[in-house]
Amino acid sequence: MRAIKFLLQKEFKQIFRNKAILAMIIVMPILQLLILPLAANYEVKNINLSVVDHDHSPLSQNLISKITASGYFKLQGYNASFKDAFHSIESGKSDLILEIPEGFERSLVRENEQKVFIAVNAINGTKANLGGSYLSQIIKNYNNDIGLQWQNFSQINAVPKIEITSSNWFNPFLNYDLFMVPGILAILVTMVGGFFTALNIVKEKEAGTIEQINVTPIKKQYFILGKLIPFWILGNVVFTIGLVIARVIYGIIPLGNLLVLYGFIWLYLLAILGFGLLISTYSNTQQQAMLIMFFFMMIFILMGGLFTPIDSMPSWAKVVARLNPVSYMIDVMRMVILKGSGWKDIFPQLWKIFLFAAVLNSWAILNYRKTA
Repeated sequence: MRAIKFLLQKEFKQIFRNKAILAMIIVMPILQLLILPLAANYEVKNINLSVVDHDHSPLSQNLISKITASGYFKLQGYNASFKDAFHSIESGKSDLILEIPEGFERSLVRENEQKVFIAVNAINGTKANLGGSYLSQIIKNYNNDIGLQWQNFSQINAVPKIEITSSNWFNPFLNYDLFMVPGILAILVTMVGGFFTALNIVKEKEAGTIEQINVTPIKKQYFILGKLIPFWILGNVVFTIGLVIARVIYGIIPLGNLLVLYGFIWLYLLAILGFGLLISTYSNTQQQAMLIMFFFMMIFILMGGLFTPIDSMPSWAKVVARLNPVSYMIDVMRMVILKGSGWKDIFPQLWKIFLFAAVLNSWAILNYRKTA
């Protein structure tokens, strides 16, 4: 135990001497947690819309007013022809074109049906899909409103209809901050723990101090523990700061027990720190360790379920996601914070993270070559 005590003293002295490391560990996550949730959400607004209205009737004008009043669309302008409107899509000024045919109102009144044409700039697939869906839904609602108005004036008996009542559980107002902040906090803890431990042992190699450590009687497992514990503590500090920011800035109060949340993060940090140390044992330079960690971190983030649901991924990607510890961390964060889940609910994720921690840290210890 004395050996671990001396190693911890050494590690903390090195950390606190380097002001840049402290700034990156504390200040960087705070700024990212303040900025990223405000910018990263799935709601698309300010979609530029060009309108080609061949009818110029009260109904067509009402439809256009309803679309622009929704808050999702910004009217780029009226065009005399579809060709003119298409030029605005080619130049990047418009995202969608709505073409209303001549006789729109007349056909709608007399024949109870009419068609409109929507052209979507699909270069940005997400914006195209959501923009087209928003526009189609607004037109559908407008069509229902017209049907109800005419029904009120009709002498025919009212047509039976089904009313749908829905409720949103765990996030009643579909607040994107509630959805994104827990996931982003999980990513930040992963980045802080993974990157700094990946640089830890290899930094000793570059400085030449690793040779001095190798000739000491310190056992390999004690050496790995001495490298792991300081960043495990700092990871918990970052996580706590993140929870405070989530509560003060975004008003997010965990519904579940904090002990469950911290119990999982304690085990998760052991896994991700073990992964960083494993990379450090294989790397010869800090640049090499950074590039390897960056490669894996991109996979962790993009295939962790933060931006794209894992259920929507192809089969091979789901297999990769099962080997991604970040996916389990994001799941548990959302379950405990938003749903109030307990130990029983998170047990499937808990034992998998335990397995990750055991395998990665054992691998790091075995791979660390000590000459004495």
